[in-house]
Amino acid sequence: MTRVVNRRIRLFLAALVLAFGLLLMRAAWLQGVRAQSLSRLARTQHREQVTIPAGRGTIYDRTGVQLALGEQAITVYANPHQITNPRAAADAASRALGVDEGPLLAKLGDRSHGFVYVARQADARRAKALQRLKIPGFGFYPEERRIYPLGSVAAQVLGYVGIDGTGLSGLEVANNGALAGRAGQETVVTDPGGRTIDLLSDRPEVEGRDLYLTIDQMIQSNAESVLRETVRKWGAKSATAIVLDPRTGAILAMAVEPGFDANSFPTAPRDLQRNRAVTDTYEPGSTFKLVTVGAALSEHLVTPSTRFVLPYSIQVADRVIHDAEPRGTVNYSVAQILSHSSNVGAITLAQLLGKDRLASWISRFGYGEKTGVDFPGESSGIVLPKDQWSGSTIGNVPIGQGIAVTPVQMASAYAAVANHGIWSRPHLVDHVAGGGRPSLHRRRLVSRPVAAELMTMLRDVVAEGTGIYGAIPGYQVAGKTGTAQKPDSHGGYSADKYVASFVGIVPASRPRLVVLVAVDEPHGAIWGGVVAAPAFAEIGRFDLQYLEVPPDAPGTG
Repeated sequence: MTRVVNRRIRLFLAALVLAFGLLLMRAAWLQGVRAQSLSRLARTQHREQVTIPAGRGTIYDRTGVQLALGEQAITVYANPHQITNPRAAADAASRALGVDEGPLLAKLGDRSHGFVYVARQADARRAKALQRLKIPGFGFYPEERRIYPLGSVAAQVLGYVGIDGTGLSGLEVANNGALAGRAGQETVVTDPGGRTIDLLSDRPEVEGRDLYLTIDQMIQSNAESVLRETVRKWGAKSATAIVLDPRTGAILAMAVEPGFDANSFPTAPRDLQRNRAVTDTYEPGSTFKLVTVGAALSEHLVTPSTRFVLPYSIQVADRVIHDAEPRGTVNYSVAQILSHSSNVGAITLAQLLGKDRLASWISRFGYGEKTGVDFPGESSGIVLPKDQWSGSTIGNVPIGQGIAVTPVQMASAYAAVANHGIWSRPHLVDHVAGGGRPSLHRRRLVSRPVAAELMTMLRDVVAEGTGIYGAIPGYQVAGKTGTAQKPDSHGGYSADKYVASFVGIVPASRPRLVVLVAVDEPHGAIWGGVVAAPAFAEIGRFDLQYLEVPPDAPGTG
């Protein structure tokens, strides 16, 4: 019995030795003979790090209408090392996704790269059709594509988002930090056939926050429509409009025409992409006389009823300046100087003020400085420092020549007069989701009595002066016309290029809206009262009805 047991033990030990020897031989063979081929196999079983973009926040108008949002898309990528037949793979992708086969074939056949894009933000339906083919080496991950459902509405204001989900212009770039969120990252482990065998989430994405604007898409769309018709009617180069709530500085519309479809932003001409209401300047002409008159009233040099004997022309240093329309010598009150838009009268008031006080009030009204509106690329305008004034400057600047302003600067100055003399910083963003509304930036511009006097005089402009075409039936309107020659490249002024403008306040008794319209290079007529005032009236009429603002002058019109 003992002999049998010993024999079994010896047989077992022999089997163990044999097995161990075979394992040693297998290891030596793998390391010596198969090492190179196994190394190649191991390299094909690898990890790929894929960035997962966060969902970008939606941009809403003041009523909750979506102006910019993310649409589901799928990004298709490939590992050329795993593509066994680049030509067949490129053909399949081209058919499914509609991409150009030639460049794709070159990318799929280049094995110097382990990761190439086949199509960024492809149509989800098409990408899923390609995914069902299960072509080794192709990978797919969900992504968002930015779309603007209202097309051209507020295109210059909203801006654009690049293919990587980063804001590139407009409010998209100004608020990119809140809208973009934070991208996540995944590690994808694939087998030699390109099949995913494991998915590791290294860092989850953080969704972007929604943005709520002061813009009202109905008011914005109507303003753009009125401007399009105005540009067409007068053969103008362009036109700009701003609709502003003077009580808060909230911008209800900021329109620029010609416009473009925001979904085609990259292909739109660069000249159309600018938000001219903020970035571009123009010489304002007679709308600037509000500053001259407001300064003289505030310095207690005159009252609205103070009268002046005014000849048709006045000499200032080496220049002779006259009123727009030929006339004889008149006896105008300060109120009539504004309502009849007298250049000679405005210069007479400026001479009473003197250079120092006039320059100080120009600065106080905010010209030469940015308003701080929450939009990128704002211009400060162009104001000549007073130490560089020539003898004739006091004859140019008081009537809106030799000074350049932005539409948003001009609109906010008139809004201060409408708001009992208190200036509020204009703004486009109401709030970001999850955060409170930003505090309003306010300052006293002119006294309440002076603001009231200016409002009365601005009513006269529309009732009996140059702004009669700005009247709106049922409402009191206060406003001012502007007609300004454009500077030329030789340091003088063009003989046939003008900017026609009108800034109006309505209802004048209880101001709810300030509307600015500026038309660049109209043809057939050049006057602000003829070209811009009717556009103001059309915009204002729609907005008052839409906002259900009750008439303050029923029976008029």
